Amino acid sequence: MELLYFLEKLRLPVLNELMLLITMLGEETAFLVIALVVFWCVDKRRGYFLMAVGFIGTIANQFLKLLCRVPRPWVLDRNFTILEQAREAAAGYSFPSGHTTMAVGTFGALAVTEKRRWLKWIFIALAALVAFSRMYVGVHTPMDVLAGALTALLLVYLLQNLVMGGSEKGMAWLLGSMLALGVGFLAFVECFPFPADTDAHNLESGLKNAYTMMGCLTGVVVVYYGERKWVNFTTDGVWWVQLLKALLGLGLVLLVKSGLKAPLDALFGGHLAARSVRYFLIVIVAGLLWPMSFRFFQKLGKKEGAE
Repeated sequence: MELLYFLEKLRLPVLNELMLLITMLGEETAFLVIALVVFWCVDKRRGYFLMAVGFIGTIANQFLKLLCRVPRPWVLDRNFTILEQAREAAAGYSFPSGHTTMAVGTFGALAVTEKRRWLKWIFIALAALVAFSRMYVGVHTPMDVLAGALTALLLVYLLQNLVMGGSEKGMAWLLGSMLALGVGFLAFVECFPFPADTDAHNLESGLKNAYTMMGCLTGVVVVYYGERKWVNFTTDGVWWVQLLKALLGLGLVLLVKSGLKAPLDALFGGHLAARSVRYFLIVIVAGLLWPMSFRFFQKLGKKEGAE
């Protein structure tokens, strides 16, 4: 807590706003945008690498949160203050930091697969800044951040060759393992006899993430084999075509993400299974249906080039 109190004294309005912006790079939306743009426009394998690190990292993070059940810094010390704008995104228990796990995993995966040195350092700097921002805004201790970063770095190290090596056997093993982890985590949060003093809000956060991951992981398996069989798109294209398909695709995904929430919640009577179905459909739209349009974009780019 000493470091957090020190950072609390350094807070300035301008720096506060900057740190609040930086910390958003560790949120679900930032991961979704980065992973999909890489998958659509840069390299499908790198996209799968980002997804594997992100999804497994989320499961590991949520499992540790519910297993250790460490309260947030402002709960541990009632005299400590946080930036109130950061409170809403600080759901669940404190240890380890989910934002740090996501950011270090995402930018770490980008860094180890990037050949340009200057861009590697930008990715590393962004990961470090997100980790620092979680302490600056007051929602995590140094131990939370360190554990989140180490979890992500370990996953990047373990999964890089498995995904980027191009082995079909390795990918089949990975996808099967990811599904098994998803099922195991869902069973854990639904069946584990948590102590009576377990915070209900934190447990609900874990349940939501378990159902979300189940939908995402099932979707990734369908996309991996379905895309290869029925779509087999390429990621190349002129710059404006890449920009167009990325912007339109992200708009479509966000529309599906928000538009299906109310109907599915009503259909499932408010059960969290609705989240599994919704995120499964999000992944299917992003990884299978939207890429079916890429041949049109490629032809459009070639036509403009010919003229």
